[in-house]
Amino acid sequence: MNSAPRKPRVAVVFGGRSSEHAISCVTAGSVLAAIDPEQYDVVPIGIATDGRWVLESGDPERLRITGPDRLPAVDGDRATIALAPEAASTGLVVTEPSEPPRTLGDVDVVFPLLHGPWGEDGTIQGMLEMAGVRYVGAGVLASAVSMDKAYMKLVLAAAGLPLLPSVTVTAGEWKRDEAACRERADRLGYPQFVKPARGGSSFGISKVHDATELEAAIAEAVRYDPKVLVETAAVDAREIECGVLQALDGTPETSLPAELRVGGDHEFYDFEAKYLPGQHTEIDIPADLPAEVTAQIRELSVRAFEAVGCEGLARVDFFVLPGGRVVVNELNTMPGFTPTSMYPQMWAASGVDYPALVDRLIRLALARDTGLR
Repeated sequence: MNSAPRKPRVAVVFGGRSSEHAISCVTAGSVLAAIDPEQYDVVPIGIATDGRWVLESGDPERLRITGPDRLPAVDGDRATIALAPEAASTGLVVTEPSEPPRTLGDVDVVFPLLHGPWGEDGTIQGMLEMAGVRYVGAGVLASAVSMDKAYMKLVLAAAGLPLLPSVTVTAGEWKRDEAACRERADRLGYPQFVKPARGGSSFGISKVHDATELEAAIAEAVRYDPKVLVETAAVDAREIECGVLQALDGTPETSLPAELRVGGDHEFYDFEAKYLPGQHTEIDIPADLPAEVTAQIRELSVRAFEAVGCEGLARVDFFVLPGGRVVVNELNTMPGFTPTSMYPQMWAASGVDYPALVDRLIRLALARDTGLR
């Protein structure tokens, strides 16, 4: 008797140890709601803030932000998950207290919806590569380079992409020779932005208007990362974002660019403006730009994607300075997938709706090799 073929099993991994734990949970809720259960067997796996892997709820409603102080989190008391070394490389084991392990079965692809360190930075990608597991998104090197804004700038500059001037300051350098660090920062001029070099979701970012504010800004950034990026502010610039998505043949395609306009009391696109409702952030898709500027942004997006060696997807952020000069701000290898996130909104406006976007990313991951590429 012929049995129906097994559906591909997709492990959606979210949460993690970084400060972006809650945003990862919200992203996962949106993706879990979009994956077609007729096409895929979905396994929601959470990583608690202490690093434990657990079988999580697949209920998207549990993974929503319901207020400034009501952020979702992985339930660390659930059944523990572990990679099974004795199984095929994709085997997972469920361990219940006082029960023998139960094999969850082979996982065909992992969708790592992790933001920030210990997830978006090449760490989980390296683990999956070692285990021979296919996964969505950029590989080890591209993930690591893109997570570290200082190294990302080095790579993009080497590829000839236009950037804003910046310097890197570590917590150790600041402690040993604050005067030298201040001198390097002063050369950039003011205003400037100070941010964790390996962070996201606008945590730890400060706008520094003059030298008297630098110390507090460094201290705030160091709360999230001992490596800090100090960057010239793009005064009166327009903030533009563009999505990159590979076609099934591997060709990188670009979305319509979008423009962000932050209103209310926000001086820049901070956490509240990004993720909380009612924050007066306006979005134009497509951005109202001259045709030649739009074409330049889409071209630079592909160049940045290829310079870093991305796979699957990326979001490239730009500033359009007064006078029309375009500079790259940063590149995100696992952009947010929340309902208010720019990446899915840009692709929806470009003709690829949310379920189709998620499906393409899974299909791309299923089709690629598990060895060197």
